[in-house]
Amino acid sequence: MERRCRVELFEQIRREYEHGSGTIIGTAQKFGVHRRTVRQAIECALPPERKKPDRKRAKFDALKGFIEQILRDDERAPRKQRHTAHRIFGRLQAEMPEVEVAERSVRQYVEQIRQQLGLARRGVFVPQHYEFGAEAQVDWYEATVELGGARQVLQFFCLRASASGAAFHRAYARATQTAFLEAHELAFEHFGGVFKRLRYDNLKAAVKRVLRGSRREETTRFIAFRSHYGYEGSFCNPYAGHEKGGVEGEVGRFRRNHLVPVPQFDSLEQLNAWLEEECRRDEQRFIEGHALSVEAGLIFERAALLPLPKDSFELAEECFALVDGKGCVRVKTNLYSTPLRPHTRCRVRLLPTRVEVWSAGGKVAEHERSYLKRQEVYSLEHYLDVLARKPGAFSGSKPLYQWRAEGRWTAEFDRLWQQLQARHGASRGTRLMIELLLEGKRVGYERLRQAIERAVELGAIEAGAVSYLLKAAELERFAESAALPKVDEALLPPNLSRHFYRPLPQMTDYDGLLMNSAVHYQQAEVTR
Repeated sequence: MERRCRVELFEQIRREYEHGSGTIIGTAQKFGVHRRTVRQAIECALPPERKKPDRKRAKFDALKGFIEQILRDDERAPRKQRHTAHRIFGRLQAEMPEVEVAERSVRQYVEQIRQQLGLARRGVFVPQHYEFGAEAQVDWYEATVELGGARQVLQFFCLRASASGAAFHRAYARATQTAFLEAHELAFEHFGGVFKRLRYDNLKAAVKRVLRGSRREETTRFIAFRSHYGYEGSFCNPYAGHEKGGVEGEVGRFRRNHLVPVPQFDSLEQLNAWLEEECRRDEQRFIEGHALSVEAGLIFERAALLPLPKDSFELAEECFALVDGKGCVRVKTNLYSTPLRPHTRCRVRLLPTRVEVWSAGGKVAEHERSYLKRQEVYSLEHYLDVLARKPGAFSGSKPLYQWRAEGRWTAEFDRLWQQLQARHGASRGTRLMIELLLEGKRVGYERLRQAIERAVELGAIEAGAVSYLLKAAELERFAESAALPKVDEALLPPNLSRHFYRPLPQMTDYDGLLMNSAVHYQQAEVTR
């Protein structure tokens, strides 16, 4: 019988006993219940709870020792390689198939034994109060994004203000220390100041070794960075992510609301620009338990932040490398091309997205950083001077192959190169093509591509024509700066700039000079 029906029955019994028969036996006979039920109704209007029978579990008792031994062995096992209740049930089915038991019974017993052994650590978390500008929490997380048509797993940096709840997100190919420090700088610029304390877990970019208690051996660059910006670093206990639960919750919220479904972008720069827009859009929301919106709280947060230092921190990892016989420097197992001579000692700056090579006080090469191992990254422009002397090596060179794969060497380049070889021979035609590439290095390869495309349209497939089209804009600017007179464009041949127009000279002054000379000559003759 349902509890509600028993409550109604007790009400009728109590009324009958008080206003009806007035006896226990008479009331029991009228409602067809036991006299014990009548006595229970007279004592209390609520029926007593049904007692749970203590049934013997002969089959399950045979499994208790096996389950308890598994849980005791788990105390010495790695934290992430311990048995779950479902895994224990699976082992019971595989190792003891003769005993039939329900998975729910296994789960209930596992929970009971864990509480007895002290393994069920479900503590109570104490809510925290934060002052504006006092603390922010930092964490890395990963998510899948489609970049350029290919799905990639990227590393995302998140810094969340503990008081206002505002957050900053940025994506990187790898969670390196340089990316970690650069993301801090961008986050400080986003918030307009520096928080007094930042809370981290024990990530390798900041912590070299975890010591006893709250002591940490921090990395040298992190100490220098923290000192430069003047904030305090605080670290959570190992395996205690709840100690920075604000940023942990922010990561889950942002991933569910902004990275589902998988976003698609052409480049990492476009993705990061979108992430910053989404962070600013999220400032309009309200967080449960906060009296102010995120945007309103951020106003008070920014007013309490430490000011940004005048000078930025040197983020790049620097090393000195020796140029090898292929004109490359080796950086973290990868080779990057340079225009320098072999055995030249140069300075290499390693940034999150690019690699810079410096020599004699200036930057001589720059490449997109590769995070794969044992890669060879070449730029064709670094080998043009050598290829001008060795044109036979041009067609099969790796730099040319990589330019084709990257889309920098287009079909217009190949068509012009083939025509030059057909007219001037393989060697001479290749040298002319290399000369045009050297000119494109000066003015920009996009302008060179446009000039080649224009020359092909005009049918003037010759190196001189392309060189003229490259210089046409410069000649036009020279004509404007020299204040050359305007000319009727219809009188000029097609594709001829007005800088070729030369106006007739004005001879008035010269004629006057001749006339004065003639007068003086005649006067001299008369005097004689």
